Amino acid sequence: MISFLRKFKEAGILGINRRIGEFILPYNPRENYPLVDDKWLTAELAASNAIPMPEHYAMVNEFGRVKDVPLLLKDRSSFVVKPANGGMGNGILVIDKTTWDENGIPTYHRVGGREMIYKELVHHISGILSGLYSLDGNSDRAILQERLTAHSFFKEISYQGIADIRVIVFCGYPVMAMLRLPTKESGGRANLHQGAIGVGVDLKDGVLSFVVHKNKIIPEHPDTGQRLEGRILPSWKEILHLAASCYELSGLNYLGVDIVLDERRGPLLLEMNARPGLGIQIANKKGLMSALRWVEETSGVKRSIEERVEMSRRHL
Repeated sequence: MISFLRKFKEAGILGINRRIGEFILPYNPRENYPLVDDKWLTAELAASNAIPMPEHYAMVNEFGRVKDVPLLLKDRSSFVVKPANGGMGNGILVIDKTTWDENGIPTYHRVGGREMIYKELVHHISGILSGLYSLDGNSDRAILQERLTAHSFFKEISYQGIADIRVIVFCGYPVMAMLRLPTKESGGRANLHQGAIGVGVDLKDGVLSFVVHKNKIIPEHPDTGQRLEGRILPSWKEILHLAASCYELSGLNYLGVDIVLDERRGPLLLEMNARPGLGIQIANKKGLMSALRWVEETSGVKRSIEERVEMSRRHL
């Protein structure tokens, strides 16, 4: 066991305890957590700083308003329902389209083909309000959000849903990145805990590398059969610039930034995470420690977002 841990340390792997003790606790002001934990607050913060995000249609914050959801969405055939304080993709519901019968009763068609009737949607939103999916177990709010159109780059390599790019940012410097692609198992959601795949991304040019599924390296996407290594993500510099700008936006030094690539609008901030997971190291086949230590030695000089991004691309 000691030999095993020594090998991890020598490889520069960041573990949970070191992540918390050396980076999250000392570098992330506790008072800033609500800005990233609460997705509605994140959206308001982004809007006030001209950071592009998916449109938020409405928020349901009390049980008496649940019955108004069909009215709130009457002009929206597709949409996303998510808890304001959720985590790990729990509670997110993606509706691909809505159909209405002759009496005006809606049926909601989820990504993957499953249908939901109005009562099921109400039940799901009520679960969100009761805190079923919240990070702290307390009562929550439900956000009704725009469903994006995936960039054409993902058409042949992803399984339904919307892919996203996770970038770890430390003191304003991007230090590691991973593409997350939905699978049939994940229900079209780009969440590793629910069965999505992660793909390492080279910081310099956005070139895809290793594919990981449930912490194991695999050769290709399990559903599309497409090999991913060597493909280049579009708008890579813009993605890194958006991720790095979240340092100033959030006031957090160590965070994960999730970005989606929309066909029409380009890179959009999806959300930020003050406690990003560590599976990104497996997808890149390298540890985070050397990059984090490099930033600690480098970040004493005040630099622009553009300068930080270019330094990360050159050195990491």
